[in-house]
Amino acid sequence: MKKNLSFLFLLSLLVTACSASPQPSQEATPAPYSPDTPSPSQIDAPLVDSLTLISVQFLNSLDGWGVTETQIVRTNDGGITWYNVTPPAVTETGYAAVLSLTDNNHAWLLLPDFETSPHSGILHRTADGGLSWNSIAVPFSIADLHFLDANNGWALADLGVGAGSQAVAVYQTTDGGAAWTQKFANDPNGGAGDSLPLGGLKAGIAPVTMQTAFVYGVTYASGAPYLFRTDDGGASWSPVSLPLPKGAESAELSIERGQMKFLSPTDGFIAMRLTSENYQLAIYTTRDGGNTWTLTPNILPGSGTADFVSVEDAVVFSGDQFYVTRDAARTWSIVLPDVKFGDIFAGMDFANTTTGWVVTMTPTGQRAVYRSGDGGLTWFPIVP
Repeated sequence: MKKNLSFLFLLSLLVTACSASPQPSQEATPAPYSPDTPSPSQIDAPLVDSLTLISVQFLNSLDGWGVTETQIVRTNDGGITWYNVTPPAVTETGYAAVLSLTDNNHAWLLLPDFETSPHSGILHRTADGGLSWNSIAVPFSIADLHFLDANNGWALADLGVGAGSQAVAVYQTTDGGAAWTQKFANDPNGGAGDSLPLGGLKAGIAPVTMQTAFVYGVTYASGAPYLFRTDDGGASWSPVSLPLPKGAESAELSIERGQMKFLSPTDGFIAMRLTSENYQLAIYTTRDGGNTWTLTPNILPGSGTADFVSVEDAVVFSGDQFYVTRDAARTWSIVLPDVKFGDIFAGMDFANTTTGWVVTMTPTGQRAVYRSGDGGLTWFPIVP
């Protein structure tokens, strides 16, 4: 009887072990895109075996462009494979490079001429996704560059910084960057306009149309953001007032580059940093092309970096977590990533609130790019 009981006990253990689900030895790496997505065709450009990305810009969950120290690169599989589409004769890019995109075919690369800065640079433009480029001499070296479409664009050119002031010039093009017209300048050495004040640092320009645009930045004065608007194509500018949150009167108010954006001719966002004893981030929205701005209900903690991806959707990274909105910043959801980006966070780009990329840089200068396909919860490295 004891032998039979022992046999039955051993048999039950064996059955239990066989029916249990096997446990993998390590977690599988997520696929770069959905398994039912067709594999993208190869781009007719040299493959890049290894690269160190400084920044990325993605047009959707698969198609993106990147800047390295020496190259302009493209991907069409979410960042797994990269192709070298650097303009001929360009051997150095890095942080001085300004890359502007309107779609996967049209791109512009501005590189300064340091010997004649700030009054000349080279603009490289492509209409076939980087397979061929045209190079054009332009009358500015360093600029915030934005194109509304393949033909129409704005440039806010940096003419020099000193003692909390910055001289700038505003240019427009209507032929894809072949020719540029200066619309305004506040350079005291070359005929200064005064409707866009010399005082204050200009972070960027946010175009709405070819008539209307905003210049934004920081004045380093409590309770006063640097925000000006033009409705005559940049010839004259007027200050824009924003409704301020409680306590902002004693805080330094700054709008950093890329933290003001229009997603349509009517819909736009501003992420304004409040610096006092603590850092906070105030989000503003407009539905009428910037005629009126609404302060959204929740002031986010920390200095924060925002990425506006649609008229309803935005992502903010602050501290060690993401804040995601799908209702134009009326409410936010907190997403805790499985990677502690923290001090190594160097930038991000989201195609939508599901798919995004984060660029990191360690204190020793090592860079990496991570990708998430689940709204920022889980991340896996794609470069290196």
